[in-house]
Amino acid sequence: MVREVKATANGFFFFEFKTMAAMEEVIEGGPWLFHGQAIVLQKWEPGMVLRKLQHTQVPVWIKLRHLPVELWTTEGLSIVASGVGKPLYPDAITRACTRLDFARVCVMLDISAKLLKHIVIMVPKEDGSEVACKVDVEYEWLPPKCTTCHSLGHALKDCPTTKPRQPPSQSMFRNRRTGAESP
Repeated sequence: MVREVKATANGFFFFEFKTMAAMEEVIEGGPWLFHGQAIVLQKWEPGMVLRKLQHTQVPVWIKLRHLPVELWTTEGLSIVASGVGKPLYPDAITRACTRLDFARVCVMLDISAKLLKHIVIMVPKEDGSEVACKVDVEYEWLPPKCTTCHSLGHALKDCPTTKPRQPPSQSMFRNRRTGAESP
């Protein structure tokens, strides 16, 4: 699938795929995690500038439980998932309707938005009235979010903007023969 991986000094990686189909499968198969941290994958384009951005949105898989049968359609899933974030795509099992305990949908989540535990959807009945249906929302993974700098990837206790820098120790080196410290 991957032919070659190249790294840059500032933390970017280039993945060369054997085929375009393999690349598209990986990009669309996300979101991807590495040691619990989200990896943002993007197709390279000429003129692309490599710089780390402050992300305000992150792709997240959600599970929608107690979903009414009439909402197990592309449009229905999109309507329900849009209550959480921007719907991206359902997983293959949800698309095929072979697991009806829950629907699994990838959404682009605004990190400043309140995380909903459930969504109430009004579903039309045959007589023209509507019935309220409560759909439970479960987040498979959420990135750590710093409440100070509002960045993803670390919590407040690990924020580089709040940690005091330790001055270098006066004794940087020891003489092997005498054991004396030298600055």
